[in-house]
Amino acid sequence: MIIHTLCHTAVLAVDSIQPEAPPGSSQVLRLVRYLMWFVMLAGVAAMVYAGGKFGWEKWNGSTLESPKIVAAAAIGGIIATSASSIMNAVVLTS
Repeated sequence: MIIHTLCHTAVLAVDSIQPEAPPGSSQVLRLVRYLMWFVMLAGVAAMVYAGGKFGWEKWNGSTLESPKIVAAAAIGGIIATSASSIMNAVVLTS
């Protein structure tokens, strides 16, 4: 009974803890926002490149490799934009 009460108290204490940003984290968050912007720019550039390559492949009648580029850019963009949600789900639910 005592062990159960202690464990229940410990769980309540841990559940009430909220993450807090450390001092100076605003600069790190700024860097992360810059990196996110670069990832988005790279994704748009990959889509434009894939569109041009698709046109070139259709014009020349060669094999189509550009759909793989489009799929990779789309999947990379989805993962990059949902990275914070993924980390919150993995870290905060453990």
